[in-house]
Amino acid sequence: MKIKTKLRLGFGFLFILVLSFGLIALFFLNELSDKSKVILKDNYKSLRYVAEMRSVVDANAFPLPAPIAKVFQGNLNLEGNNITENGERIAFQKLASTYKSLQAADGKSALKDLRLALQKIDELNLKAIYAKNELANEASGRANLYIMIAATFSFIILFTFIINFPGFVANPLAEFSAAIRGISRKNYKQRLNFDNDDEFTELAEAFNGMVVKLNEWENSNLSKIKSEKSRIEAIIAQMQDAIIGLNEKGEVLFLNHLAAKLMSLDEKKIIGENVADLIKKNELLKRIIKPDTSDKTLKIYADEKESYFLLENREIVIPNYDEPNDNTLIESSKSAGSVYVLKNITQFKELDEAKTNFIATVSHELKTPLSSIKMSLKLLNDSRVGEINEEQRQLLTHIKEDSDRLLKITSELLDLSQVETGNLKLTFALTNPQEIVQYAVDAVKFQAEQKLIKLELNCDDRLPKVNADIQKTAWVLVNFLSNALRYSSEKSSVVIDVFQKGEFVQFSVQDFGKGIDEKYQKRLFDRYFQVPTDGQNKSGSGLGLAISKDFIEAEDGKIWVESAVGEGSRFSFILPISL
Repeated sequence: MKIKTKLRLGFGFLFILVLSFGLIALFFLNELSDKSKVILKDNYKSLRYVAEMRSVVDANAFPLPAPIAKVFQGNLNLEGNNITENGERIAFQKLASTYKSLQAADGKSALKDLRLALQKIDELNLKAIYAKNELANEASGRANLYIMIAATFSFIILFTFIINFPGFVANPLAEFSAAIRGISRKNYKQRLNFDNDDEFTELAEAFNGMVVKLNEWENSNLSKIKSEKSRIEAIIAQMQDAIIGLNEKGEVLFLNHLAAKLMSLDEKKIIGENVADLIKKNELLKRIIKPDTSDKTLKIYADEKESYFLLENREIVIPNYDEPNDNTLIESSKSAGSVYVLKNITQFKELDEAKTNFIATVSHELKTPLSSIKMSLKLLNDSRVGEINEEQRQLLTHIKEDSDRLLKITSELLDLSQVETGNLKLTFALTNPQEIVQYAVDAVKFQAEQKLIKLELNCDDRLPKVNADIQKTAWVLVNFLSNALRYSSEKSSVVIDVFQKGEFVQFSVQDFGKGIDEKYQKRLFDRYFQVPTDGQNKSGSGLGLAISKDFIEAEDGKIWVESAVGEGSRFSFILPISL
């Protein structure tokens, strides 16, 4: 039988049961109502008529006057038409005859008989009311009993239906839910069996077929998975980088021979150990798992020398197939652990140091002959040595500009080499920001006058002092101003703003040149990067802004640029206020 048919029969049975109970209750309620109506219709009327006649007798003497006699006679006639009880007619006839005799003669001798007749009618109707009330009570009790029996019977059936019928649908669904959860845990041996010949039976057969297919697939891929696992383990073991893997519980899943050698661990013994316990005994492992700084470069003694390794940490994220908690949201993915890789960068570090030392050496060696060239140029320009013609003077000017440029590049290279080798030395001193700005303005004043560019200085005289290296901070500001003058047109202006911003003092240089394209702004402070020019402006070495960034950050400051094509550029940096 189909589920839809079963549901229809079940709810139809409930409908018939409720309808039957309603009809039984309605039948007995109607019976009780009829009994009550009989009492009100018959006996209460007789009692009222008798009460009316008794009030006339009590208030008047016989014979009665015509209006009062009319009232008495009217109630007497109504009582004669409402005789319902045994003996009531005899009492009525006695009442009627006594009334006539009283009206015809002096009624004093028969007034007692009249009262006795009225009393007799009262007694008969009161007894009838009591008897009918007893019958009504019996009918009410019988109705209550039958209704209670019907209600109890209906309640038992309904309770049985409520307990058993939902299970008809819920129990198979619960079995399906449990079976599906088992499938999610890769339990492919379970089967569902239903013998009801309904949709659940068909669904169970389809489910069992699916489980068989999944079991076949699992068995067919198990050997392949094992083979892949062995191959991955072999690859990890042969990697030239040290590698260690943890699961989501922090337990060691794998590590290769190189990682075990670097950390002085037994790779066979620590598999399955919790890394929280291992880092208590191994300082290097602690530096890898819980680094103290954001610097990813580690210096480790390996291969009988100090070696450098780059630490990389990757979290492994996999799809979430676990059974979700009822009180939590279902996540699409979850963490399966982490992999830590130590890449040996000793060779690159040595090459970088060699490059830095070479640049420092060459820059230092070039600085002496360049200084000599500048001195010779100065002597040649001195008229006391001898007069030179205009062409020679122009050649000397070009030589001086090129030598100045070379000297600037060598100075920047020397500064860069100091930064890269960690030998950057800053001389901190409490100073007024006005002194730094004035030093920079004086340095570029002549250059600005040559291009007829106006330097506008906006500086508050009450700025707090900063703890900074005056010369290197001024060098950064001079670099900003030199670039602004280089890319500004003649007879324009360059604005220098110095003001307090929270717990910092901000220095800004604003020019109104061509501006810098947004795609170049993120790389402006990279070493050796130069913004492409149209050939009208000589480009520098690409080191000035990079060195400026190193200087400012070494002073716990921050440097940035704001620019838009056609609107100019604004270079800024901030330094913390000295407290």
